[in-house]
Amino acid sequence: MNIGHADSAPDGGSAGAHPPSSGPAPVDPAGPYADGPWRNYFLILLDRIPTPIAVCRADGVVLIANPAMATLWGVAPGQLRGRNLLDLFRPRAKEQLQRIEEAVRLGRRSRYPVEVHWRSAADGAEREGELTVDPVGDASVQPPALLALLRVTEGAPPPAPRATASPVETRILALAAGGATTAAIGASLGLTVDGVNYHLTRLARRWRVQGRTALVAKAYVLGVLAADSWPPAPA
Repeated sequence: MNIGHADSAPDGGSAGAHPPSSGPAPVDPAGPYADGPWRNYFLILLDRIPTPIAVCRADGVVLIANPAMATLWGVAPGQLRGRNLLDLFRPRAKEQLQRIEEAVRLGRRSRYPVEVHWRSAADGAEREGELTVDPVGDASVQPPALLALLRVTEGAPPPAPRATASPVETRILALAAGGATTAAIGASLGLTVDGVNYHLTRLARRWRVQGRTALVAKAYVLGVLAADSWPPAPA
């Protein structure tokens, strides 16, 4: 089942729109600015937004996800690329998906809410929310990309204890303890520099410390990092 074009071919293109030897060009959410500085500005802004966001193909396959979206699954944003939203979130009513498919097929550009639920990667509890889907990009490109924003409406997880860190945060701390730069940490985990700083800032606020050195020290004190391991590793 696709989020998007009801007549899509298996590769996400429009059936019959191209000869078998060539498929539609991939949709780039940065649009005409894909090769310019605006693409970087777009990614930096996406990293800093606390709302879980993903940009997908019309069939629901994730092109880009921000750190807030990846945190729901305990992974780095790059690890969501290629996953399908329907494998991550379960819609409450199939009719909502059918409405989006029809709208995309007809070239309509509106906002479509979809009630979804999913199982938290942090504690395995069932969560509920509303996924708002917007067709985006150049109006001449069919099918369009989809911008998906998640708003948690019920069963929000309680604040994380100060002594804990998510799997991504723990890996960032381990690399930082080994002396890796912010850019090197990002390259290793598929994060931008702003994405790494986003996680470090959350940790600093949670643990009430300032600076990377203090974060690493507290990670050892709290048992988040193994005290007898080199290179640094999660406990």
